[in-house]
Amino acid sequence: MIHEMFMQQFVVPQFIEVEDKIFGPITTRQFIILLAAGITIFGTYRLADTTLFITIAVIIGLIAIVFSFVRVNGQVFHIFLLNIIQTMKRPGLRIWHKAYTDKDLEYYLHSGDDDEISDIVKKKAVHKQHIKDLSLVVNTGGYYRPDEHV
Repeated sequence: MIHEMFMQQFVVPQFIEVEDKIFGPITTRQFIILLAAGITIFGTYRLADTTLFITIAVIIGLIAIVFSFVRVNGQVFHIFLLNIIQTMKRPGLRIWHKAYTDKDLEYYLHSGDDDEISDIVKKKAVHKQHIKDLSLVVNTGGYYRPDEHV
């Protein structure tokens, strides 16, 4: 009873990925994007001729719809686009270019490579019993000890 008295209850937030809706199915982010696009289209209507207005309105409208409603792999489109840009800026292949000095090159050139050749690793012969013991160790999760069951 005393333990329950001092133990506080905390509400764990759930559905944190779900955005708040303001107008039916439209979220706040979508509304702001569409509002900015609408204001920009209205500005081009007031300042441009009909052909230029229609061209700009279609382009801005399509961009606004894509940024508002399209999701790629569960991410909103602008986050997906930022990830693509960051990936393209990073190199895909990382190569380490070590610059050797003349002193290093002379050392490697005159060092004896005979030491490396003579250090050949000798392989052990594999027995069937050893493989069976290893499989039992793996299958029992380490409880089987081959030294104890000889």
